Amino acid sequence: MRFIQYSSACLIGLLTFMSSGAFSQSNYPNKPINLIVPYGAGGSADSRSRQLAQKMSVSLKQPIVIDNKPGAGGNIGTEFIARAVPDGYTIGMGNFAPMAVNKTLFGNLRYDPEVDLTPIILIEKGPLVLVVNPNSPYKTVQDIVAAAKAKPDVLTFSSGGIGGSHQLSAELFELNAGIQMIHVPYKSGSAALTDLMAGNVDLMFDQMYSAVPGIKADKIRPLAITSKKRSPLLPNVPSFAELGYPKVEVLNWQGFIAPKGTPKAIIDKLNAAANEALKDPQLREIMLSQGNEIGGGSPAEFAALIKSESAKWSAVVKSANIKPE
Repeated sequence: MRFIQYSSACLIGLLTFMSSGAFSQSNYPNKPINLIVPYGAGGSADSRSRQLAQKMSVSLKQPIVIDNKPGAGGNIGTEFIARAVPDGYTIGMGNFAPMAVNKTLFGNLRYDPEVDLTPIILIEKGPLVLVVNPNSPYKTVQDIVAAAKAKPDVLTFSSGGIGGSHQLSAELFELNAGIQMIHVPYKSGSAALTDLMAGNVDLMFDQMYSAVPGIKADKIRPLAITSKKRSPLLPNVPSFAELGYPKVEVLNWQGFIAPKGTPKAIIDKLNAAANEALKDPQLREIMLSQGNEIGGGSPAEFAALIKSESAKWSAVVKSANIKPE
């Protein structure tokens, strides 16, 4: 009799726990949400997070608070997201490098993007553009290839740091063109671009939002873009595919992620709120004006992108023998 009473009590407790969990999910969110950005304030990840957070807060009826946790190429903030309680109140921005590159680049990474994190939604994708100083003797991509083949390890390219899209675009170009150049990493993309403008390095693969103002001001000259097709912002700049390098395709991307184990109902609610925010005309205009392709879609579609990108860049990191600083 005691056994039956004890079992009944356990069953009642379990049902109460399950029902309270279901209620908390249906009632989500009932307090502010923390959005972790693994990069510093003022950058593209930070500004886009703030723009989306403002729109999503309206539909979710709760504030979304931005928390910047920069460092280690995005690893510190991304690991923080992975280790957070999976209750939907800590989510984050998942970026190209920490989600698809750093697992291979850093041998001691303390999180696994595909195991410890759950995709919510892709926010955007954007190509990079190969640029040189306006006074550079290199007028075309073929000029660079010819010079690099004539004198290997002489031409220099700048980047915002080891393992980011700046460097990986150049490494992918090297592998496909059969050339060797010298990588000159800086502490930020803006510092790398400044030195290119000063004529201290030969070339750089820069992100569109950063490169376009300099191109329009004639401070840098574009040679090619890493998307499959030309960009409406730079209609006279050919794609690498047009120039005979179809594998030199790079799209820097970012999207929202959550800790593994976050309930599907919560992921779906966040996905719906983000999809709705991405329909906002003002936000769309900002994103398109920076040369980006607007994301959206399902968590499964974002997961598939992360998986394919991880395989692609793992191969590039290994082939180019890229090592962390």
